[in-house]
Amino acid sequence: MRNAQVTESGARIRWIELPGTEPTRLYLHGLGAGSGPYFTASAVHPELAGHRSLLLDLLGFGISDRPTDFDYTLEDHADAVATALEAADVEAAEVIAHSMGGAVAIVLAARHPRLVAKLVLVDANLDPNPAARSAGSTSSGIASYTEEEFLAGGWQEVRDRVGPHWWSTMRLAGREALHRSAVHLAAGSTPTMRELLLELPIPRTYLRPAADPALPGTDRLAAHGVSVVTVPDCGHNIMLDNPDAFARATARALRDGR
Repeated sequence: MRNAQVTESGARIRWIELPGTEPTRLYLHGLGAGSGPYFTASAVHPELAGHRSLLLDLLGFGISDRPTDFDYTLEDHADAVATALEAADVEAAEVIAHSMGGAVAIVLAARHPRLVAKLVLVDANLDPNPAARSAGSTSSGIASYTEEEFLAGGWQEVRDRVGPHWWSTMRLAGREALHRSAVHLAAGSTPTMRELLLELPIPRTYLRPAADPALPGTDRLAAHGVSVVTVPDCGHNIMLDNPDAFARATARALRDGR
């Protein structure tokens, strides 16, 4: 396990590092998740193995620290990841990022362009999503609580809705971190993640479940060079639901982007 201090108050981001060749690959998880449980099998899959790989947990999640004096905006997350990458002597990484991690990765690439050479976004958040309690366990559902409501018992309602799989990693998150991250993910970035993605001058691929409704704005994404790829037989957690197809699609995206 590796770590780096990423805030002035001493909070540390931690990651699992697999040795291998350059370029380095950075894996980022989604809200309430962790990169180890979600990406280890992918990082060692025959289609993707052999590169130096950082399975990094965002601040507030997994094995990283859970500071309560951190705002957990998308920009804060991106800057903290950038500090960790610099400490790890990483430049021009190939970033594979799921869900909220994809939103963070887009902001990271926009704010710290020398650190990101390619993006593979895995069913990532591209647009703001206003908070609605009816959204249940999604980021907007968590964001519908005030922080006081969430800490006082809203987190238990979320726990009871998400089920044992998601809760297995969500329970490791700091409760302030989980709520604030959900609030800021629902609010999005300025410009939005989608608008930032359109303007990035690097190879970009967006992986999505084939069974989902059409991705809004697909034609515009394609017109700006973003490759949208459907993956069969999977839900939102593509890498867990269909690991072989995910590894093949990701390897193809990284290879074709050279």
